[in-house]
Amino acid sequence: MASSKSLMNLLTFTFGSAIGFFVCYLLFSIILEEQVKIQPHVLHNDPHGQHLADTDNNQLQGQMNFNADAGQHKDEDKNIAEGLYHKVKILCWVMTGPQNLEKKAKHVKATWAQRCNKVLFMSSEENKDFPTVGLETKEGRDQLYWKTIKAFQYVYDNYFDDADWFMKADDDTYVILDNLRWLLSKYSPEQPIYFGRRFKPYVKQGYMSGGAGYVLSKEALKRFIAAFKTNKCTHSSSIEDLALGKCMEIINVEAGDSRDTSGRETFHPFVPEHHLIRGYLPKTFWYWNYNYYPAVEGPGCCSDLAVSFHYVDSVTMYHLEYLIYHLRPYGYLYRYNPDLSKNPEEQSKNEALEDNQKLKQKISES
Repeated sequence: MASSKSLMNLLTFTFGSAIGFFVCYLLFSIILEEQVKIQPHVLHNDPHGQHLADTDNNQLQGQMNFNADAGQHKDEDKNIAEGLYHKVKILCWVMTGPQNLEKKAKHVKATWAQRCNKVLFMSSEENKDFPTVGLETKEGRDQLYWKTIKAFQYVYDNYFDDADWFMKADDDTYVILDNLRWLLSKYSPEQPIYFGRRFKPYVKQGYMSGGAGYVLSKEALKRFIAAFKTNKCTHSSSIEDLALGKCMEIINVEAGDSRDTSGRETFHPFVPEHHLIRGYLPKTFWYWNYNYYPAVEGPGCCSDLAVSFHYVDSVTMYHLEYLIYHLRPYGYLYRYNPDLSKNPEEQSKNEALEDNQKLKQKISES
């Protein structure tokens, strides 16, 4: 009797334990599944690997016209930006593929690409409707440097005289062209130089992150094309940005400093939140060891005149377009002058004089 009672207790305990483990398993599965859903896009500890954002799960159906409300900004003084548009001519070419035209490239086309002096979409095959330039390559990450070489060759052969600077960007990169023109206005396109987010491993002078985009001067492009004709440079690697950086060093094209006058970075290899939120990127992540200049975490990470962000999905593309070009705080006149930021006292004096002149003008008009 006692043994049967013990057996019953053992069976009850075993059954209860099994139920308990099963319930715990379900709970942990649900919790882990939710954590995976909210993981940052950047998960792979490899600067040249494929990231979750490449799948672009956050796809947007259709595209939007963000210039429809242009009348709201008719009173803005755009003289400086418009002057730079004609003075600093930038040809943008966007790396894309047939599978990305609808889910990525068309949103680039609807937003920042409209501010390029000339924009070309480079793909493995031609699409006359979009349109894209067919480079007659295969698709895949191992083809990126081939596509880059062929794209720059196409630009050189067909549009070399139409621009001063030549920018490569991905179809998930957002670029603020007005800020890029300010940066480039300090340099001559006849100078052998290129700009981007400067990384430091493997190349003595550093190289520019492919995802953040990079821009070559007229002279840099000329030397890059000539280098392949003389075999100074070859398709030595499938890693596009590193291979191009090595070539640039060989042909004496300078890796320029793209930071603003306050020393803040302008080209960014991730979306804003990854740079702005402290702790978002773990310290074991490759990013912290790759930056040529000390990387800053938090609000000090990014220049007020930022040029680019990478891993931008279609929805975020429009978020940035709105926040940068449409959102305005009421009652403020934007008056940050980066060229005077190294002399705060002089800048404050100039701002006070400008304010007094504007106040006098308003009083006289009333």
